[in-house]
Amino acid sequence: MAAVHKLIEELGRQGALKAAETDADRRAVEAAIAYMSDEEAGIGFLYSGWCQAALPHKRLADDAVWKVQTERVTLVVEPGRRNLAGDDTAFCGVPFGSRARLILLYLQSEALRTNSRDIELGRSLHAWLGRLGIPIGGKSFKDVREQADRLSRCRLTFHVQQGGRAGLMNQNIVDAAMFVDDDSAQGSLFVETARLSETFFEQLRKHPVPLEEAAIRAISNNSQALDIYCWLAYRLHVLPQARTVSWPALYAQFGSSYKKLAHFKMRFVDSLKVATAVYREAEVELESKGLVLKPSRPPIAPKLISAVGSPTTRVQPVGG
Repeated sequence: MAAVHKLIEELGRQGALKAAETDADRRAVEAAIAYMSDEEAGIGFLYSGWCQAALPHKRLADDAVWKVQTERVTLVVEPGRRNLAGDDTAFCGVPFGSRARLILLYLQSEALRTNSRDIELGRSLHAWLGRLGIPIGGKSFKDVREQADRLSRCRLTFHVQQGGRAGLMNQNIVDAAMFVDDDSAQGSLFVETARLSETFFEQLRKHPVPLEEAAIRAISNNSQALDIYCWLAYRLHVLPQARTVSWPALYAQFGSSYKKLAHFKMRFVDSLKVATAVYREAEVELESKGLVLKPSRPPIAPKLISAVGSPTTRVQPVGG
């Protein structure tokens, strides 16, 4: 699905935008233009489990549990509680949307870069979000704070099935709260560090998936495109041959927020165009039965990655 890149090369940026037939096509062209013109190098990392099952796209009820079940991975995210006056507590809801995904990516990328569970927040998170084009101020800051608070309090369970073996990771993402409740000044909202839970950190070190920061930057406001990009980055380069993923299987993995398969199909196709606009090497093909995945080069060259800290981390798949 590299047609959008050829279109830009043949017609130029403005010509490609004018040639876009639908809003989805235009978003794909815009993402491709942003990606192709990005000269900043950077690599992010995500635990491979998050590439197979992701957070919700929209806000759920504060006490609702989120569950995604695929062929190999089941993810359950339980909302945490916030202390209230007296003996009362209240559910704070599970994290959702693109901001939660970006904060997760930052935490995991920094953990591998520094080879430490302790992640610096505050200015470092601000700077990283700024590099992605996310303004920190006003509503945007409020959204980031809310999602970080939800991530710090929620509890997740990854159940991974591989062959005749099954693995279970049942843990908080972080051991320490990311924010304090002092509203006197923006700067005081951030604690100095967040500590990833030991179990989560060890799984991340064993099974990281490298992602292009330029690609993330180009689609940072599209949570479904982010999910598809991460999934393709995880799956395509390890395929021995082409494989068709059925629409029901795609619906189970990406469509939990949609009540009907037909509605999901339309949105998925649109988001796929955007995701492949920033992953030019991705060889995929839509057909009536589903999506055909073909062996493709990964976004980041598959080799020992020593730039993420010491000791050297080898990228490994989990769950097939």
